[in-house]
Amino acid sequence: MDKTRILILGGTGEARRLAAELAGRDDLDILLSLAGRTQAPAEQPVPVRIGGFGGAQGLAEFLVAGGYNLLIDATHPFAERISANAAAAVERTGIAAIALVRPEWIPEAGDHWHVVADIAAAIATLGPTPRRVFLATGRQGAHHAEVAPQHFYVVRSVDPVDPPLALTDVEYVLDRGPFTLEGEMELMRKYRIDAVITKNSGGSAAYAKIEAARLLGTKLVVIARAPAAAMTSVGTVEAALEAIDHLLSPAMNRGV
Repeated sequence: MDKTRILILGGTGEARRLAAELAGRDDLDILLSLAGRTQAPAEQPVPVRIGGFGGAQGLAEFLVAGGYNLLIDATHPFAERISANAAAAVERTGIAAIALVRPEWIPEAGDHWHVVADIAAAIATLGPTPRRVFLATGRQGAHHAEVAPQHFYVVRSVDPVDPPLALTDVEYVLDRGPFTLEGEMELMRKYRIDAVITKNSGGSAAYAKIEAARLLGTKLVVIARAPAAAMTSVGTVEAALEAIDHLLSPAMNRGV
């Protein structure tokens, strides 16, 4: 029996977990694709491809040439471009597809949320008065802080910000989640943070900063997600596994 070929667009903990769940199945041939933006990506449980495809058409050609039966978009919720390319490639090829998208965080009692469209708007909403800011959005887009040098910034990312920001009052923290509530509260207290900027990434790995801001009464500037690409979506790895079995069962029953 020929194996069913699955391409997972990854880079998230959920993608890694999903790949690990599928890795032991003899009926599947899994390839995990990473964008290559992280210098030292975490070890993965299946074969990995690193780099882009050349847009939607390049991805469509890769899927067809590789004889893939299923595409899974398990990229970060803010990886809008690759998700849009994935949706377009699926439309062009007719290949079965699902998106694994974490549910968004929602404000709770005690939160001080200010929702904005992007990092530039988040910096602008800090205002002219100097503040102590935890910029927890990663290194991409951190340069937007340069337009507001009156603030002190703690910039956390997996890889160094390169080139460094043209700011005189900035600290860099290199770290990779998941993060703990105790650790996030310690960081915010250490640097006397009074505003946190974060993307609404969802999930549990980075939620601790949301809870820490709530407990400390800290302003939280939340960057909203763009509208999701048109693709059938699920919210958990478990739901993705069920969807995969459902989508592939006709082909499996035919012995292809």
